[in-house]
Amino acid sequence: MTSSRQQPATPPAELSFPRRHARTQRFTLGVPRAFSVSPDGERVVFVRAASGVDRTHRLWVLDLPRDGGAPVERVAADPEVLLAGGEEELSPQERARRERSREGSAGVVAYAVDGAVELAAFPLSGRLFAAELRAGTARELPVPGPVIDPRPSPDGRLVAYVTEGALRVVGADGSGDRELAVPEEAHVSYGLAEFIASEDMTRDRGFWWSPSSDRLLVARVDDRAVRRWWIADPAHPDREPQPVAYPAAGTANADVRLFVMDLAGVRTEVLWDRERYPYLARVHWSAAGEPLLLVQARDQREQLFLAVDPESGETRTVRAERDPVWLEVLPGVPARAPDGRLVRLTDETGARALAVGDEVLTDAALHVRAVLDIGEDDVLVSASAGAEATLPETGEVHVYRVTGAGAERWSEGVGVHGAVRSGAVTVLVSARPETPGSVARVLRDGAQVAVVASYAQDPVLRARVRLTEAGARRIPCAVLLPSGYAEGDGPLPVLMDPYGGPHGPRVLAAHNPHLTSQWFADQGFAVVVADGRGTPGRSPAWEKAIARDFGPTLDDQVDALQGLAGRFPLDLERVAIRGWSYGGYLAARAVLRRPDVFHAAVVGAPVTDWRLYDTHYTERYLGTPQDDPEVYAAQSLLTDDGLSTPEVPARPMMIVHGLADDNVVVAHALRLSSALLAAGRPHEVLPLTGVTHMTPQEQVAENLLLLQVDFLKRSLGAKRG
Repeated sequence: MTSSRQQPATPPAELSFPRRHARTQRFTLGVPRAFSVSPDGERVVFVRAASGVDRTHRLWVLDLPRDGGAPVERVAADPEVLLAGGEEELSPQERARRERSREGSAGVVAYAVDGAVELAAFPLSGRLFAAELRAGTARELPVPGPVIDPRPSPDGRLVAYVTEGALRVVGADGSGDRELAVPEEAHVSYGLAEFIASEDMTRDRGFWWSPSSDRLLVARVDDRAVRRWWIADPAHPDREPQPVAYPAAGTANADVRLFVMDLAGVRTEVLWDRERYPYLARVHWSAAGEPLLLVQARDQREQLFLAVDPESGETRTVRAERDPVWLEVLPGVPARAPDGRLVRLTDETGARALAVGDEVLTDAALHVRAVLDIGEDDVLVSASAGAEATLPETGEVHVYRVTGAGAERWSEGVGVHGAVRSGAVTVLVSARPETPGSVARVLRDGAQVAVVASYAQDPVLRARVRLTEAGARRIPCAVLLPSGYAEGDGPLPVLMDPYGGPHGPRVLAAHNPHLTSQWFADQGFAVVVADGRGTPGRSPAWEKAIARDFGPTLDDQVDALQGLAGRFPLDLERVAIRGWSYGGYLAARAVLRRPDVFHAAVVGAPVTDWRLYDTHYTERYLGTPQDDPEVYAAQSLLTDDGLSTPEVPARPMMIVHGLADDNVVVAHALRLSSALLAAGRPHEVLPLTGVTHMTPQEQVAENLLLLQVDFLKRSLGAKRG
């Protein structure tokens, strides 16, 4: 196998781990990702940076000769060449799109392909580029910009894209550029996902080609009713605050409609009861049948799978579902099997199961997380051990091939595995707890034919993670002790390091997710990561135990700590907790409500008042502030009894928040600080200028870790290393 421009994988020894961690974007730079496999089995397409410190991703092709020759890697598109060495400039819309997807790198970070995987389209610096993947050539298509989300038609003749809220289409040769839908006013856009779709529904697109390439389904978003918030930059008082259409819990969402459009721009509206089912959660259009929609009620307890008549726009209900708690939106579904049957994931049996048509194909031994591919006679899924699994598989995620005869595990060995498949070729990506990084193996008919090289840096630090379960509820845990710890060294101050909330598992049977926890451990702590109720991975009941009350997420941190204390050297008189986002909320809640257990907290970007967080996420768990005010009051940190009760001991708290955060706005941290100050509670506030919900800035990310360690050692009286 050949490659080009590969850089050394060993980092300079003089750099600290926090600096290396930040510079390499958590050792993800240089890792191949975003795989596509051609239906003919001759090409695997992916993006990868040229080294472990290069933030610019290139588009690559791995050719798979059928004559037994060696697979060959080649660069299909190099941003440095295409931009003639110029700096990449992003539009505000593209920056917002990357913030929603937590994308902090540059270059070809996303691309789309035609049906044959012969043409790829992608934006660079707001300009549109196309790569002919067989020929290995790439060029710019002259179109108005800034370009967002270009996507080739299935036949490869056209590319549709969005600019300034308008949907346009251009020939793959650069000819015939024209508009299909233009926003009627400033609050309207065509072809883009609205804020909550991309932030909470993992729907990051707003248009879909027909399999015959002659028309599209196009979302129209009107956000005029959405409340405007203002994100200011206090470090630059000369700059105007930026408006953000933010649908806070209990307030108006954007109005989302869907249209069938032909290539002349003639449109037909898709009709369903939008008053009752306002959320357009998923769209699927394949050659197996009519387009499918998944639409949800605002309380997310009801949803419909709808088939669309592309001629009239009329819809018919394929299936209606209801859950007394909520219905989860999951990756890869709904879809159609080749014979047209509906493929979905369902909780109706009490397990998260795969269903094709009227047949449920998996049982409670598996907790299905996503549908990866649908073949002629099977479905490829990602799953973990379910509530009735015979053996615990703490932190493991595997790939299974499911047929009418049952589920067969494809991935092997302890680890976290994922896959992309087309026809006979599968890319199987595996990360393991004992080995840094991940390995991407290319299989044809189950036999390995290639390994896609990773250029990621070796982290040098080795995570010594011990995966286990704790407490009566068998809470999944990861425990990390200092690298040089010996059995006779005695108990250690404890750092709980959770996310602890929905959609954020932290206990994973992989190495790199635990690197930061190991670094904290090496500063003299016993680090515990616990995935309690509310986190995904075991059963629907486990996930839905937090409905109307986030209390179980804290209870399970306490139970995990106490359950591990007899087996690991934990000093329960010195326990701290740190977290970001929901983890920040959990950390603050821990020291306010259980100061008998927790003695200090690092509170990063916390949600402190759930009335200030968005609709789709918050209302799924808590209802609305109008209907359930007592629920919101009980979950708020600002109304916490621990703030004003003199007999409750004050615990040191460091509050960290990015001033440019448009997801969890800095008002959360400021209101918590004000409430603590009013109650006479000492605390520290660390504002991060210019930082969003991510912290990609290298020096900021490095110093943030160092400052946390200093705070924790001061607060717990730990030895300074």
